[in-house]
Amino acid sequence: MSIPVLICDDSALARKQVKKSLPSQWDVEVQFATNGREALEVLREKQIGVLFLDLTMPEIDGVGVLEANHAEKLVDFIIVVSADIQPEMQSRVSELGALAFIQKPVNTTKLTEILQQYGLL
Repeated sequence: MSIPVLICDDSALARKQVKKSLPSQWDVEVQFATNGREALEVLREKQIGVLFLDLTMPEIDGVGVLEANHAEKLVDFIIVVSADIQPEMQSRVSELGALAFIQKPVNTTKLTEILQQYGLL
């Protein structure tokens, strides 16, 4: 049975790159959101297994999505994918429940290790 995955990033190129970085043996059904508002709509309507989340987006940013998820418990597995690699931001997203923080562009080996670490692969 495939795992429902949501990739949320305002950049179409970044969304495609994250999807291409997913391990080929991982059975997933991928959906996309172009901003945090869209991501929250999907999360509130559907059961999503893993959320890949950018931080810098229009309407609602990644931190806003993490805060809403922290309050509403919409998805258990969130992996932040961002170019903002400042230690303060990494600490903040971890406090809000993100499992991991991956720098853009996504390294497939690193992503695979994270998915294996949490029993998702």
